[in-house]
Amino acid sequence: MPLPFLTADRAFDTTDAVALPFDDHDQWRRPYRPGPYRVGAAALALLLASFVLLAAVIIVAAGSFGGGIATFAFAVLIILASLRLLRMGTWVSRAGVRRIGFFVTTTTPWAKVGSVRTAQQPVRWLNFPRTVQGQALVLDRAAGERLLLLTDHNADFLSRSEAFDRAADTVEAWHAEYGVRR
Repeated sequence: MPLPFLTADRAFDTTDAVALPFDDHDQWRRPYRPGPYRVGAAALALLLASFVLLAAVIIVAAGSFGGGIATFAFAVLIILASLRLLRMGTWVSRAGVRRIGFFVTTTTPWAKVGSVRTAQQPVRWLNFPRTVQGQALVLDRAAGERLLLLTDHNADFLSRSEAFDRAADTVEAWHAEYGVRR
């Protein structure tokens, strides 16, 4: 069963200098592969969910139907959380750029994007409160607001600086193609 939110297109594995390698630019795409920390955390959550599901079966077999249903619901919440964790990140299409967080999704049409640039600044390390000096892909909206799209110290790009550079260049290429020409 293919999981489209897990894979990036094969075009990012090649050395071709194609800026927008997708055939269908109307579909939302993540221009990079999820990092090992994000995939590892989701795998551990799914492993925990399998144990919770086993516990739900044992609880139902022991005769406590209500407790089994509650345990099953908890396992479903863990599975949904791990899928959302895998879906998090920056997605692009002809319509704009979308930043998917765990609880909040922000979509900005290309017409409202002022600039997309890479900046050296303090960034959060694996989304913990601790900050370190790093690179961030910053989206400046036309209204003057700033949105952090990617950092080189998040779960997708920690210790993968080449992947961060490639993803930042790809998002900038999408902005150059579909952003407002000034």
